[in-house]
Amino acid sequence: MPDLETKKPRRQLKNIPPERFQPKVLIFWVALAVAVVALLFWSPGITVSPASLTVYEVVQHAESQNIKKGMIQPDPSGGRDWAIITGELNSPSLVNERGMKTASFRAAGRLTDSNMERLQKTNKFDERQMTTVFTQLALSVLPVLIIIGFLYFLFSRQLRQAGRGALNFGKSRAKLLTRDREKITFGDVAGCDEAKEEVSEVVEFLKDPKKFTKMGGRIPKGILMVGPPGTGKTLLAKAVAGEADVPFFSISGSDFVEMFVGVGASRVRDMFEQGRKSAPCLIFIDEIDAVGRQRGAGLGGGNDEREQTLNSLLVEMDGFDTTEGVIIIAATNRPDVLDSALLRPGRFDRQIYVDLPDMIGREQILRVHARKLSLGDNVDLGVIARGTPGLSGAELANLLNEAALLAARRNRKKIDAADVEDAREKVQFGRERRRLMDDEEKKLTAYHEAGHALIQGVLDDGHMPVHKVTIIPRGRSLGSTMFIPKKDVLTQAMKRMLNQIAMGLGGRIAEELVMGDISSGAAGDIIQITAIARHMVCDWGMSPLGPIAYGGNHDTVFLGRDITRTENVSEETARRIDVEIQRIISEQYERAKIIISERRPALDKIAEALLEHETIEGRHVLEILEFGEIRSPIAVAFFGKLTEKPEEKKAADKPAAEGLGAGGPAPAPTPA
Repeated sequence: MPDLETKKPRRQLKNIPPERFQPKVLIFWVALAVAVVALLFWSPGITVSPASLTVYEVVQHAESQNIKKGMIQPDPSGGRDWAIITGELNSPSLVNERGMKTASFRAAGRLTDSNMERLQKTNKFDERQMTTVFTQLALSVLPVLIIIGFLYFLFSRQLRQAGRGALNFGKSRAKLLTRDREKITFGDVAGCDEAKEEVSEVVEFLKDPKKFTKMGGRIPKGILMVGPPGTGKTLLAKAVAGEADVPFFSISGSDFVEMFVGVGASRVRDMFEQGRKSAPCLIFIDEIDAVGRQRGAGLGGGNDEREQTLNSLLVEMDGFDTTEGVIIIAATNRPDVLDSALLRPGRFDRQIYVDLPDMIGREQILRVHARKLSLGDNVDLGVIARGTPGLSGAELANLLNEAALLAARRNRKKIDAADVEDAREKVQFGRERRRLMDDEEKKLTAYHEAGHALIQGVLDDGHMPVHKVTIIPRGRSLGSTMFIPKKDVLTQAMKRMLNQIAMGLGGRIAEELVMGDISSGAAGDIIQITAIARHMVCDWGMSPLGPIAYGGNHDTVFLGRDITRTENVSEETARRIDVEIQRIISEQYERAKIIISERRPALDKIAEALLEHETIEGRHVLEILEFGEIRSPIAVAFFGKLTEKPEEKKAADKPAAEGLGAGGPAPAPTPA
């Protein structure tokens, strides 16, 4: 099932989680506040007190032009006509009571009208109105209040950015997708008919709850969607909400877990409260294994905050019933690590497995994603579906998108079959890399890939034919031999496993036989065949040791249920396992060596064709094995904006289009 919608709906998002709180910003503002307060209340050095004068002396200094400026302020404590006169002298000629020279003075006493006129004539003094106690208090307190208010504004803003405010820190971060926008329905979901049937009754319940309640039935409280990544679990949940036409709350499991204790549990409670207020509605929890992992599991025990959040989730799911119209849908890729209390009936009591699509499902997915694409007449979606087994809905969407980008770069008006084929190889095997190689490395790579192709061409029973052989580097490999099964592989037979081991050894044998030496290019092949042989002996019972599982406990101690790892085999049995693995690989090595030695001319022909054309099709390998030469034309690859003649383009695109009908991806490209 696809994980990406063909039509991107514009959804209105509410309660968008804000940015994370930054401790550095808080430290900066605290330091700034401390600096401001220090500047206000701290004065450096020793202050010099002004000299004390009488009113008459001030008048004399003023008339002799010895005063720079002054201030006359009424003194209500002394009585009527009393005043306080302060000012500065032109030069520090006075001496205060400490014996220090000063340029400032202060006088307090009765100021007569004549003395007031004499001071006003000098134009050096200003008069200040009488201030009350309230005014003095306001002037001294107001600056402090302004600073405190400014700091509170900054801190409150930071708290809102950290957790949506101190009062809303424990609120749920679930995003609400409203119904007034373009919605997703079951028509936008393909490749999972069984899963859609499972959730269809939830849609019917949300539309007409009485239909189920009057029969005494109880709709499941929670639905757990399990499946590999990219199969469309989130898209299916949105389609349920779109079909039922109800609000859809979406949240991730990691949004519950915070560094503050109790926040996750508070958000769980708030999420369910929002659901009750918006009932009927759907609450979708993506990646629930982030919060629903088994309690007390792994090395060092569990996380207290995560376990408290899980406990709150368990209690809330027990505390409501589906008559309220709230349905919980969760998705995960790791159902094996979930707590058993979360999966019991009454909580997530229904599990829906969303598997990789089959051939019919892949064709349906491709048709959904191809609605907005301009496809050429020679593009057959059914052929593409047969050629892409094992791909998820997201990968199929990516394949068509890559084909559209390739067609645009090649200045095509429509997507051609050759664009789809190149995009498929790019997605599955990696992009071609034109790396500079000398003649010796090219020859080594050509014989390595020819060995793989020769063995597979001889041993294949029609189940997985050779699709293409190339010595153009792709991904981490210097060359690739691509195999495409004709149908979806559901089980593996012992005979085919042995043939695959022999094919994997063909490259190393060809190097040793022709070049007289071996290289590190067979490292990937050796890892693959060793893994296959170990599975045959330990897991599948394909050895004289019998149908006994010797795999043991391979779980990681941080994710498993046990802290310690137990060994299920003795030392003697482990030795016998190693002997059987070595025997299987050695027998297939000798078998592949005999096949290559008997068909040495065919090996040389395949290698020569690769050195000349760099890439040949699987049918060319079969022609060499049958007739000793290539009889059908070899396609010419076009890259970038290379000019093409119409007849050359037609001849090149036809084999590429035919190649799509061979099936799906190989297990992995074989490195040279």
